[in-house]
Order: sequence, then C-alpha cells, then structure tokens
Amino acid sequence: MQHLLKSSMKWVAALFFFSLFCACCPAQSTPKFDCEPSFPFAQGWLGADAAYSIPLTDGRDLWIFGDTLYGDERKVVGDEPRMVRNTVGISTCKDGHWMIDYTIRRDAKAAYLDFFQAQHKDVWYWALDGVMHNNELWITLLCVRNAPNATSAALGFEVCGTDLAHVTGLQAPPKDWKISYLPLVPDGVHANPSASTVIEGDHLYIFTVDEHDKRPQILVRIPVAGLNDPAKNLQYLNADGTWQAGLDPAKAKVVMEHGVSEMSVRYHPELKEWIAVHVDATFFSDKVLLRTAPSLTGPWTDGEVIYHIPELQKNSSGYDPDTFCYAGKEHPEFERTNELVFTYVCNSMKPQKIAKELNIYFPQVVRMKMPVSGKIQK
Repeated sequence: MQHLLKSSMKWVAALFFFSLFCACCPAQSTPKFDCEPSFPFAQGWLGADAAYSIPLTDGRDLWIFGDTLYGDERKVVGDEPRMVRNTVGISTCKDGHWMIDYTIRRDAKAAYLDFFQAQHKDVWYWALDGVMHNNELWITLLCVRNAPNATSAALGFEVCGTDLAHVTGLQAPPKDWKISYLPLVPDGVHANPSASTVIEGDHLYIFTVDEHDKRPQILVRIPVAGLNDPAKNLQYLNADGTWQAGLDPAKAKVVMEHGVSEMSVRYHPELKEWIAVHVDATFFSDKVLLRTAPSLTGPWTDGEVIYHIPELQKNSSGYDPDTFCYAGKEHPEFERTNELVFTYVCNSMKPQKIAKELNIYFPQVVRMKMPVSGKIQK
C-alpha cells in the first residue's frame, strides 16, 4: 500500500490547512493505514483494558490503558490481580512497521505505580478519552473506589466523580511528562464526563453517562479558553437544546438513550458524519454497535450491530461462559478509505482465570469495511 506522504507542496499545504482548522482529529489524520495495531506482552506490560488512542502532533499515538497487569507473569492472589490502575503506551508506524512502547511508572524503590496518580484518599483513576490542544493533552479521569457491598453487576466498585489531567512536556519520555490534576465533577452528581472526548470549534465536548434510570448519554462541554478551570466553565446541553452552566443531569438533553461508560466518537469528513462505536451496554452482549449523527448533539442513530464478538459465541473454540467483553472504540487514524478499525477487550467474571487464559484481557483489533449507518432515533 502506497503511503500518502509525498514530498509535494500540495500535500504540505493541505496538511498545514488541516492542522489549523480540524482540531477534532477526524479520520485519516496521519498516514498509518499500513500498520496493524497489536498489543504484545512486553516491558512488564501483561494486558489491560480501555485502549483509547489519541493521535499526537508528531505522528505518534498515545494509548490510554486501564487496569494493567504487570510483572514477569500474570498473577492473581485470591480475587486480586496484580495490577496498576492505569498505564500508557506510545505507538509508531514507519514503513508499515508497528511498534508500541509501554510506560508503567515506578517509585524510587522501583515499586509499580499508576501513571495518573489519584488525588483523593482511598480511590484510583481510570484514565479514559482525551484530546490534543496546542501541543498539550487533556485527559478525562474517572474517580473510582471499592464498594464491597455493591451489586454483582457493579463488580465491587463505584464511581466517585471526574477530574481532568493536563499533560505537558510531551517531547520528553512519558515517565517525565508534567501532569496537573483539575477537578471537573464532584462525587454525588452521578453523571461523569469521560465516555468520549473531542474538540470541535472553540469547545471540548465530553459524552457523559447519566447514572440515573436507563443510564442515557448526555453531553457537556468546556470552552477551550477555560480549560484551566474546567469545573467553573463546565456547561451541559439542556433538554431545550440550550447550553447551561454547570451540570444538572435531571435537566439535560438525552443524546443517546442507552449510554455506555466507554466508547469513541470521531468525525469522518468523507462521510460528513460523526461516528460512535461501542459494545452494547447489555452485560455479556456480543454486539458491537455503530451510531452516526450529523452533529455532536444529534440526532444519533439507534445503533447498528456491525460485529459479533467471537469470544462470546457458544460454538467457538475456547468459549467460556465467564467471559464478558466491553471497551469498544474506533481508531480512525489507522483506517484506509472506506474502512473501520476498532478494538474491544474481553475479561472474566472469575479473576483467577486471567492468570491462565492468555488469550483474553488485552485489546483485540478488528479491521472491516465501513458499515452503513442505521435508523435515526425518533
């Protein structure tokens, strides 16, 4: 496959125009189509979930990983896997060759640490989606804590708000990046901006699961000029279609009826549509869904089933009824024309199994023809 980078003034001019006017990182922003992402166990990294990708301005990609297994082998003590709560990876694509370098922080005594450090007692962060703006990163951080008396569906944890990480010094290795932590939504609101993050125009938009009722997806935004104080400058899309200060889930417009805590929303200029990709919110569902909309505020399609996850098919080799899959999201920077590239992660209801079943608990990559959009919601 011929690369799109050519030493021509026409391409240079087009790239310059793109960098100025398309801050929302649409599909095919960099020539990585010949690379197939993969996530080998290396550098002490032994599997993780989440797997959001954020194109950096120098052509690399930042990968955000959730609960990450580490060490020389997968280890589970009782029901507790040996892991840190978040890590990152930097991938490159050169002449069709994919490479990823993982970063797991360590302290002065070489103990493993979360890459993004919790700012509150007895909690941790799940780092989720983020964006580049003015050569700096803004990444959403979901605050999580143990909840031993939670229902089995909650898997023993509960969400305790959302913060925003501001990352600078990206020319250095990730372990030396400068990170500041800014509060966004406090504990108790039960609507936590983090599911997917994009910049369009003068605002950073964050899709947000409202944890009430049917857990719909609502939408918040922050003016990019106000990112240094995101909580003060936060706005939500009201039911009447206006933007209001703060976040009041009871008054917010539902942009997707059934929300998910992890998904991707990315703009495709060739289709003139936004595309959302996620795994169906129904627990143990094998369905990956695709939605489209002409704008971030909708109307969004109901969700077309574009893929059935092989690991969850009862007639597949190695099927395990304890396996569940989630964390579906698109990575358009690796797509050729008329293609869709996305990842998902499978896990087990019995943590002990991930120590032995090395075919699960890392991002699985799917490359397919771009599907047709579905039916617009009423």
